[in-house]
Amino acid sequence: MKISKEFKIGIVVTAAIAVSIWGFNFLKGFNLFSHQYELYAVYPKIDGLIEANPLLINGYKVGQINKISLTPDNKGSYKVLVKFLLTEDVKIPKHSIARAISSDLLGSKAVEIIYSNHPEFVESGDTLIAETEEGLKTTVSKQLAPLQKKVDVLLSSVDSVMTIVQVVLNDKTRDNLNKSFESIKKAIQSLEQTAYKLDDLVASEKSKISSILTKLNSLAGMLEKNTGRIDNIIGNLSTLSDSVAKSSLKSAIDEADKTLAELNKVMTQINSGQGSLGKIIKNDSLYNNLNKSSEDLDKLLKDLRINPERYIHFSLFGRKDKNKPID
Repeated sequence: MKISKEFKIGIVVTAAIAVSIWGFNFLKGFNLFSHQYELYAVYPKIDGLIEANPLLINGYKVGQINKISLTPDNKGSYKVLVKFLLTEDVKIPKHSIARAISSDLLGSKAVEIIYSNHPEFVESGDTLIAETEEGLKTTVSKQLAPLQKKVDVLLSSVDSVMTIVQVVLNDKTRDNLNKSFESIKKAIQSLEQTAYKLDDLVASEKSKISSILTKLNSLAGMLEKNTGRIDNIIGNLSTLSDSVAKSSLKSAIDEADKTLAELNKVMTQINSGQGSLGKIIKNDSLYNNLNKSSEDLDKLLKDLRINPERYIHFSLFGRKDKNKPID
């Protein structure tokens, strides 16, 4: 049987179409010759999740997203229905979680299956629990939020500080600062001049300083040579102090202190007018009486010298001028 040319062309075109369809689906992740079953998950939002994103278990690809569509919810809004196509023969427990994650730092998305502890396994057409992982942008925003608050507080503090600095560093303050710096400059120049003068003094008195140091060195050498004698002198002084401490000098000093205390007590009594001596010192009448008695005695002696016959006489002829007053 002879095959016509048209039949051959038809077979080739049909095969090409079939290979194209298979290749297109293969590129989309569908393997027409492998066992496949479908799973679903409903997300509030997908944040960059697209069809053909991989479905992973422990980082291994077991399928991919087949279709993404909107589905209404009970509140009158919409959620996102994601259809997964599994190409690997794996058993997934019921109530497992289909978590949308970022697969790399560039923001590529994937869905990872988090196994539950349920003893039963899902079947084709079942729905998994949907969960979304925070995106890189959201995570960075959360991490930067506290830092942004601190930066805002810091900027406010810097503004306050700058305001205070502007208020403090007014024209008068700046002028005072300039004067202070000028005074510091003059003080440094004065110190430099003093240092130069000190250098000149050291240079001019170098010989004298050398002589003094030589004498000090000689004195130190002499002291070192006479260390034994100095030790003996110190020992003798220590022995002398011990002897003085053991002698009756302390008792004599105590007696002297006691005598001085009693003398002080007597002087206090005299100053206060107590006792005979105190009365003599403090009473003016006694002094006046003694003074008057001294004058009377002087008059008596004078009259005795001038007129001895009034007091000493021989009664041969009698006595005259008996009643003559004494001057």
